[in-house]
Amino acid sequence: MVGNTCKAFCAVALLASSASAFQLDPKSNKSIKDGASTAADNAMWFYDNRESDIPGVFTSKWWEGGALFNTLIQYWFYTDVDEHNAAVSKGLYWQSGEHHDFAPSNFSAYIGNDDQLTWALASMTAAELDFPEASKEHSWATLAENVFDVMARRWDTRTCGGGLRWQVHEYQSGYETKLAYANAAFFQLSARLARFTGNETYSKWADKIWDWSASTAILDTKEYKVIDSVSCKNDCKEAGKMEWSYNYGAFMSGAAYMYSVTNGEAKWKTRVDGLLKATTKTFFPESYDDNKNVDGKTLIEITCEDKDKCSTSNNLFKSILAGDLTFVATVAPYTKSTILPLLQGSAAAAAKTCTGGDKKTLCSNRWYLQKFEVPGSLEEEIAATSIFTSNLIAFKHRDLTIHHA
Repeated sequence: MVGNTCKAFCAVALLASSASAFQLDPKSNKSIKDGASTAADNAMWFYDNRESDIPGVFTSKWWEGGALFNTLIQYWFYTDVDEHNAAVSKGLYWQSGEHHDFAPSNFSAYIGNDDQLTWALASMTAAELDFPEASKEHSWATLAENVFDVMARRWDTRTCGGGLRWQVHEYQSGYETKLAYANAAFFQLSARLARFTGNETYSKWADKIWDWSASTAILDTKEYKVIDSVSCKNDCKEAGKMEWSYNYGAFMSGAAYMYSVTNGEAKWKTRVDGLLKATTKTFFPESYDDNKNVDGKTLIEITCEDKDKCSTSNNLFKSILAGDLTFVATVAPYTKSTILPLLQGSAAAAAKTCTGGDKKTLCSNRWYLQKFEVPGSLEEEIAATSIFTSNLIAFKHRDLTIHHA
């Protein structure tokens, strides 16, 4: 994460030459590419000026590197712009660590399962989109498979009948929590590996993770509501009230991959449809914060945006949902007509926030306000890059790679 010292001057110092804010037409291929390029360049400026000089590392939020690189891989795929590829490859390989499972020794003492899985999903995206591999390195798919193996060993049946804990070690404060995103991301990874490899083991794990999640308060399969976490101390039966967009996206995209794997099995279509409907209702509301610029087509992180209480991590969640919606529309194409207007409306609103910094192109996170709010940050640029890039599914049609043995 960009440190406090940097954040104090980044919005002023970024890209010192004068320029006007870009205009974005979400139905124009060129306009979207130009907007995505501007946001990606801004994100990489923050990356290049971070406090750490270790590839892929931010000072206090290790997982954010995985989120950044996942977005930039999709950006490369949809725009054919490769100027950031070297940094992405170097960061991914470096952070894959000594055991090639995204648990580098520098961070292994305190990373969570959700952190490690964020990196694994970036590697999975690289495999599916044929992101260039280094000849002397492990394949992107192998790195993702290695993380799957780690998570399968960590599956904890001692409490709540299964599931992944948030944190790995007992001394960590989140050890007694089973986190929605850790389990949703493991589910998504399993489903993507099932499609990529054709290996039934991954399909069985996807079923297992879904069924366990639905047996707890995390995943309500009647209303398709996803709650952020449950406690091991009450057998995972009680949950809080926080709902975050990336939890919905991870479960929905995993279900969409399983829909593809099973050639359209009815239960997976029902789950995709249920989660898409719930996601639309919850995160694309028709009324919010006194109805400021809200029309049901702007993505809003509903738990924190109205009071401007989103943390830097919270600001990344929309980027993950936007990417997941893109994958859903790709592997379950019947959803595209529903998803694309949501992406287009969100991109148009997001672009109107991108008037910050000396170049008047820095974006902020509360898109529904359609204005820039200081100071601007890496996380907000990742989210903008993701929502702009996601709109390119309207123009580039190519199935995701599979590699059946």
